[in-house]
Amino acid sequence: MATDISLEEIRFFEAKRDAFPLYEALRAAIFTTCGPVDIQVKKTQISFINRHLFGAVSFTPVRKAKERPNPYITVTFGLLHQVGSPRIDAAVEAYPHRFTHHLIIGSTDEIDDELLHWLKEAADFAAAKR
Repeated sequence: MATDISLEEIRFFEAKRDAFPLYEALRAAIFTTCGPVDIQVKKTQISFINRHLFGAVSFTPVRKAKERPNPYITVTFGLLHQVGSPRIDAAVEAYPHRFTHHLIIGSTDEIDDELLHWLKEAADFAAAKR
């Protein structure tokens, strides 16, 4: 379980340094709300894992460029149901009854109770999977 931000996480934001404070705030909120959490940094995303992957941060462009804030991060999470919210930029049923949701945040104010509820639900869902 990682608690301190790793050099790999910092390097992930090398080309988009302005987005790093968004990640820091989200990461801290996830640890508080969903912990304990492991973090895996890959080429295109940072994954949040308990028993299984339940959320991720990336720069996936799920909105047209002119509609994306600057800076931004894309938050991804999986649930048993599709969330019906205008905040969700894209949702797909990757497997039967398993929906992957993507939303873009451009300010720390968007890391609110609603988003953290979805992430906690996703963490609980991932922890309960076989």
